[in-house]
Amino acid sequence: MKNGNYTRREFIKRQSMGGLGAVLATGVAPTLFANSAKVSETPAVLGGPPVRTKGWSRWPIWEPAADEKQVLAVLRSGVWSRAAVVSEFEKKWAATIGAKRCLAVVNGTNALITSLKQLDIGGGDEVIVTPYTWIATVQAILQTGAMPVFADVDPETFQIDPEQVAAKITPRTRAILPVHILGLPADMVRIMQIARKHNLVVVEDCCQAWLAEINHKKVGTFGNAGCFSFQNSKNITTGEGGAIVSDDEKFMDRCYSYHNFGRQAGAAIGGVTGSPCIMLGTKLRFTEYQAAIGLAQLQRLEEQTATRVENAAYLRSKIKEIPGILPYRLYDNVTRAVFHLFPFRYQKEQFQGLSRAAFLEALKAEGIPCSEGYTSDLNKSLYLKDAFQSKNFRLMYPKEMLDFDSYVERNRCPKNDQLCEEAVWLSQNMLLGTKSDMDDIAAAIEKIHRAAGKIRAQTSQKA
Repeated sequence: MKNGNYTRREFIKRQSMGGLGAVLATGVAPTLFANSAKVSETPAVLGGPPVRTKGWSRWPIWEPAADEKQVLAVLRSGVWSRAAVVSEFEKKWAATIGAKRCLAVVNGTNALITSLKQLDIGGGDEVIVTPYTWIATVQAILQTGAMPVFADVDPETFQIDPEQVAAKITPRTRAILPVHILGLPADMVRIMQIARKHNLVVVEDCCQAWLAEINHKKVGTFGNAGCFSFQNSKNITTGEGGAIVSDDEKFMDRCYSYHNFGRQAGAAIGGVTGSPCIMLGTKLRFTEYQAAIGLAQLQRLEEQTATRVENAAYLRSKIKEIPGILPYRLYDNVTRAVFHLFPFRYQKEQFQGLSRAAFLEALKAEGIPCSEGYTSDLNKSLYLKDAFQSKNFRLMYPKEMLDFDSYVERNRCPKNDQLCEEAVWLSQNMLLGTKSDMDDIAAAIEKIHRAAGKIRAQTSQKA
């Protein structure tokens, strides 16, 4: 006790030991419930009323009066393939990120592939990557013919551990592919120190980290290239789409040529004639109507980002003292995280042994959408074995490097396994709500914590 008041943690601990009545009998005001006095003690999963019955902010957001003029103008023009509107979007995205150049492409996956290829990453090379990411990050490495090497994570930050990166460097290592996963920046200062020491290229996967900052410098501008995604769930979306940013003019010229059949940078789009193809390329061009949608979404990105940041900080402050709930930790030099997802770790021991799966179901029953996030098989799944058995990989690598069982053993990431067993995610659109919405999330978690033993018993009976 301090000045006659219990701390939040002491209050919850006493709850689990002696029940609500024991605390009320002391005459202490239960400030923990100040924003949730109307919440029933019976969990919704056990038949009680849910904390929340109304929905959440919709996504994507489209405002016809503000957004449709340019999109309709593009559609009516008949100029739908890459032209002036795409160029306008690229210039504005480069300026937004603080880079000299931007190239828009069909998706974030191909932004990664293009960047790696134009940095001369390919067969025989190793690229160090996190196991805590979406599969596209790793498949982009495999598509170049390079070998992914997994470095373990720091579970507190959800990010790749730079010291594990340093430990995984071999004579074959040519690149590091850090991922600013969930919108939380990786430790780029340390990663760039490692890269410079070993003469490695760095491609930043910023596909979940638009406007995130380290020391007030935007992610995507630390390495040789930064890659972004505008897929439908993303914090800025064009349905599908991606972008590459860099200050390296020659690199960006190569990326442009590659995305336009290998034609010289700046060559006109369309037609069967025109400038010659000067390099091997493919077709990854962005459309005019996608760019028009992107320009509309870009107008709201800063305001929406600020809302997410504010609500994430508030929600973190509300739940960080609940035993068994461990919110994300940011590196000290992070000046802005942008929260494509709000993550925390769940420790069932502090919830009377209630499994994470049961906790998630109970949280959903209270009207709080949530998920378990990534599974722990990215560094040991069969897509890797399939790549290793392909003709190209068998030509590019010695047999011992392609032995799948040995590969899995070399790429074990036990801290990632732990993280994947504990993580809980809340989606970015939830953070576009009000502080009252954040109170609902916290109240639901607190409610489940108080009744965890009852929920576990009920779950065990059903099983």
